[in-house]
Amino acid sequence: MIELNIIGMTGGIGSGKTQVSLFFAELGISVVDTDQISRELVKSGSSNLQEIVAFFGSDILLTNGELNRSKLRQIIFSKPDKKQWLEALLHPQIRKLAWQQLAACHSSYAILVVPLLIESQHYDFVDRILVVDCEEDLQIERVMQRDQNDRSVAKGIISSQLTRKQRLSQADDVIENNGTLAELKDKVRQLHEYYQELAELRD
Repeated sequence: MIELNIIGMTGGIGSGKTQVSLFFAELGISVVDTDQISRELVKSGSSNLQEIVAFFGSDILLTNGELNRSKLRQIIFSKPDKKQWLEALLHPQIRKLAWQQLAACHSSYAILVVPLLIESQHYDFVDRILVVDCEEDLQIERVMQRDQNDRSVAKGIISSQLTRKQRLSQADDVIENNGTLAELKDKVRQLHEYYQELAELRD
Protein backbone atom coordinates (compact mmCIF):
# COMPACT_ATOMS: atom_id res chain seq x y z
CA MET A 1 0.00 0.00 0.00
CA ILE A 2 1.43 3.36 -1.03
CA GLU A 3 1.02 5.97 1.72
CA LEU A 4 2.67 8.99 0.11
CA ASN A 5 1.16 11.74 -2.04
CA ILE A 6 1.72 11.06 -5.73
CA ILE A 7 2.04 14.10 -7.97
CA GLY A 8 1.44 13.22 -11.62
CA MET A 9 3.56 15.54 -13.74
CA THR A 10 2.84 16.04 -17.43
CA GLY A 11 3.26 18.57 -20.22
CA GLY A 12 3.63 18.79 -23.95
CA ILE A 13 6.78 17.65 -25.72
CA GLY A 14 9.57 20.18 -25.15
CA SER A 15 7.84 21.83 -22.21
CA GLY A 16 10.69 21.06 -19.81
CA LYS A 17 9.42 18.10 -17.77
CA THR A 18 12.89 16.54 -17.53
CA GLN A 19 14.47 19.69 -16.11
CA VAL A 20 11.63 20.18 -13.62
CA SER A 21 11.98 16.58 -12.44
CA LEU A 22 15.74 17.08 -11.97
CA PHE A 23 15.06 20.09 -9.74
CA PHE A 24 12.60 18.07 -7.64
CA ALA A 25 15.20 15.30 -7.34
CA GLU A 26 17.79 17.84 -6.13
CA LEU A 27 15.36 18.65 -3.30
CA GLY A 28 15.40 15.01 -2.21
CA ILE A 29 12.10 14.02 -3.81
CA SER A 30 11.70 10.62 -5.44
CA VAL A 31 10.99 10.87 -9.17
CA VAL A 32 9.54 8.00 -11.20
CA ASP A 33 9.79 8.78 -14.91
CA THR A 34 7.71 6.60 -17.23
CA ASP A 35 9.80 7.71 -20.22
CA GLN A 36 12.90 6.29 -18.56
CA ILE A 37 11.00 3.09 -17.80
CA SER A 38 9.97 2.93 -21.46
CA ARG A 39 13.60 3.27 -22.55
CA GLU A 40 14.54 0.31 -20.35
CA LEU A 41 11.72 -1.79 -21.77
CA VAL A 42 12.90 -1.30 -25.36
CA LYS A 43 16.65 -1.47 -24.85
CA SER A 44 18.78 -3.47 -27.27
CA GLY A 45 18.19 -7.21 -26.95
CA SER A 46 14.83 -6.91 -25.21
CA SER A 47 11.82 -8.94 -26.32
CA ASN A 48 9.86 -5.70 -26.63
CA LEU A 49 12.36 -4.31 -29.12
CA GLN A 50 12.17 -7.53 -31.12
CA GLU A 51 8.38 -7.16 -31.34
CA ILE A 52 8.71 -3.50 -32.37
CA VAL A 53 11.18 -4.39 -35.13
CA ALA A 54 8.89 -7.17 -36.35
CA PHE A 55 6.02 -4.67 -36.57
CA PHE A 56 7.77 -1.53 -37.86
CA GLY A 57 10.68 -3.04 -39.77
CA SER A 58 14.43 -3.11 -39.15
CA ASP A 59 14.91 0.46 -40.36
CA ILE A 60 13.44 1.57 -37.02
CA LEU A 61 16.86 0.76 -35.52
CA LEU A 62 19.99 2.88 -35.29
CA THR A 63 23.26 1.46 -36.62
CA ASN A 64 24.20 0.36 -33.08
CA GLY A 65 21.05 -1.75 -32.74
CA GLU A 66 19.25 0.67 -30.44
CA LEU A 67 15.75 1.94 -31.13
CA ASN A 68 15.60 5.14 -33.18
CA ARG A 69 13.18 6.89 -30.86
CA SER A 70 13.04 10.08 -32.91
CA LYS A 71 12.01 8.17 -36.04
CA LEU A 72 9.53 6.05 -34.11
CA ARG A 73 7.98 9.20 -32.61
CA GLN A 74 7.51 10.68 -36.08
CA ILE A 75 5.83 7.50 -37.34
CA ILE A 76 3.39 7.01 -34.48
CA PHE A 77 2.30 10.65 -34.37
CA SER A 78 1.33 10.47 -38.05
CA LYS A 79 -0.21 6.96 -37.96
CA PRO A 80 -2.72 6.52 -35.10
CA ASP A 81 -3.14 2.76 -35.66
CA LYS A 82 0.59 2.18 -35.16
CA LYS A 83 0.53 4.43 -32.08
CA GLN A 84 -2.28 2.33 -30.60
CA TRP A 85 -0.35 -0.88 -31.25
CA LEU A 86 2.75 0.46 -29.50
CA GLU A 87 0.76 1.73 -26.52
CA ALA A 88 -0.99 -1.64 -26.14
CA LEU A 89 2.41 -3.34 -26.03
CA LEU A 90 4.18 -1.00 -23.60
CA HIS A 91 1.71 0.90 -21.43
CA PRO A 92 0.60 -1.98 -19.17
CA GLN A 93 4.26 -2.87 -18.53
CA ILE A 94 5.16 0.77 -17.86
CA ARG A 95 2.30 1.20 -15.38
CA LYS A 96 3.26 -1.97 -13.49
CA LEU A 97 6.91 -0.94 -13.15
CA ALA A 98 5.96 2.64 -12.22
CA TRP A 99 3.75 1.33 -9.42
CA GLN A 100 6.55 -0.89 -8.14
CA GLN A 101 8.99 2.04 -8.10
CA LEU A 102 6.47 4.30 -6.33
CA ALA A 103 5.98 1.64 -3.67
CA ALA A 104 9.72 1.85 -2.92
CA CYS A 105 9.78 5.66 -2.54
CA HIS A 106 10.60 7.14 0.87
CA SER A 107 10.32 10.90 0.35
CA SER A 108 7.39 12.92 1.75
CA TYR A 109 5.75 12.81 -1.68
CA ALA A 110 6.72 11.47 -5.12
CA ILE A 111 6.73 12.87 -8.64
CA LEU A 112 5.40 10.52 -11.33
CA VAL A 113 6.33 11.86 -14.78
CA VAL A 114 3.87 10.74 -17.48
CA PRO A 115 3.91 12.60 -20.82
CA LEU A 116 0.41 11.30 -21.68
CA LEU A 117 -0.96 11.42 -18.15
CA ILE A 118 -4.22 13.18 -19.02
CA GLU A 119 -4.83 11.14 -22.18
CA SER A 120 -4.14 7.83 -20.42
CA GLN A 121 -6.55 5.86 -18.27
CA HIS A 122 -3.73 4.03 -16.50
CA TYR A 123 -2.79 6.57 -13.81
CA ASP A 124 -6.01 7.45 -12.03
CA PHE A 125 -4.26 6.86 -8.70
CA VAL A 126 -2.36 10.18 -8.74
CA ASP A 127 -3.37 12.69 -6.06
CA ARG A 128 -2.65 15.85 -8.05
CA ILE A 129 -1.82 16.78 -11.65
CA LEU A 130 1.10 19.13 -12.24
CA VAL A 131 1.36 20.57 -15.75
CA VAL A 132 4.63 22.01 -17.04
CA ASP A 133 3.64 24.62 -19.61
CA CYS A 134 5.39 26.95 -22.03
CA GLU A 135 4.66 29.04 -25.10
CA GLU A 136 4.28 26.97 -28.28
CA ASP A 137 7.02 28.82 -30.18
CA LEU A 138 9.47 27.96 -27.42
CA GLN A 139 8.21 24.38 -27.40
CA ILE A 140 8.89 24.09 -31.13
CA GLU A 141 12.43 25.48 -30.77
CA ARG A 142 13.24 23.02 -27.97
CA VAL A 143 11.96 20.02 -29.93
CA MET A 144 13.92 21.08 -33.01
CA GLN A 145 17.11 21.47 -30.99
CA ARG A 146 16.71 18.28 -28.96
CA ASP A 147 15.70 15.87 -31.72
CA GLN A 148 17.25 17.61 -34.75
CA ASN A 149 13.80 17.79 -36.34
CA ASP A 150 12.74 20.49 -38.75
CA ARG A 151 10.01 22.95 -37.80
CA SER A 152 7.21 21.16 -39.67
CA VAL A 153 7.92 17.87 -37.88
CA ALA A 154 8.07 19.59 -34.49
CA LYS A 155 4.80 21.40 -35.14
CA GLY A 156 3.19 18.17 -36.33
CA ILE A 157 4.11 16.34 -33.14
CA ILE A 158 2.82 19.19 -30.97
CA SER A 159 -0.45 19.43 -32.91
CA SER A 160 -1.04 15.70 -32.42
CA GLN A 161 -1.02 16.15 -28.64
CA LEU A 162 -3.60 17.79 -26.40
CA THR A 163 -3.76 21.55 -26.72
CA ARG A 164 -2.28 23.69 -23.95
CA LYS A 165 -5.82 24.76 -23.02
CA GLN A 166 -6.99 21.14 -22.70
CA ARG A 167 -3.99 20.21 -20.58
CA LEU A 168 -4.22 23.26 -18.33
CA SER A 169 -7.93 22.67 -17.75
CA GLN A 170 -7.05 19.42 -15.97
CA ALA A 171 -4.20 20.84 -13.88
CA ASP A 172 -4.20 21.18 -10.12
CA ASP A 173 -0.85 22.98 -10.33
CA VAL A 174 1.05 24.67 -13.16
CA ILE A 175 4.71 25.52 -13.64
CA GLU A 176 5.28 28.02 -16.45
CA ASN A 177 8.63 27.38 -18.11
CA ASN A 178 9.13 30.39 -20.37
CA GLY A 179 12.08 31.95 -18.54
CA THR A 180 15.52 31.11 -17.23
CA LEU A 181 16.66 27.98 -15.42
CA ALA A 182 17.06 30.02 -12.23
CA GLU A 183 13.44 31.16 -12.46
CA LEU A 184 12.30 27.60 -13.10
CA LYS A 185 14.26 26.30 -10.13
CA ASP A 186 12.65 28.88 -7.86
CA LYS A 187 9.17 27.86 -9.04
CA VAL A 188 9.96 24.23 -8.29
CA ARG A 189 11.20 25.14 -4.81
CA GLN A 190 8.01 27.06 -4.04
CA LEU A 191 5.83 24.19 -5.22
CA HIS A 192 7.98 21.75 -3.25
CA GLU A 193 7.24 23.65 -0.05
CA TYR A 194 3.52 23.51 -0.83
CA TYR A 195 3.64 19.77 -1.53
CA GLN A 196 5.46 19.20 1.75
CA GLU A 197 2.66 21.02 3.57
CA LEU A 198 0.10 18.78 1.86
CA ALA A 199 2.10 15.70 2.83
CA GLU A 200 2.15 16.81 6.47
CA LEU A 201 -1.63 17.27 6.41
CA ARG A 202 -2.00 13.75 5.01
CA ASP A 203 0.10 12.34 7.84
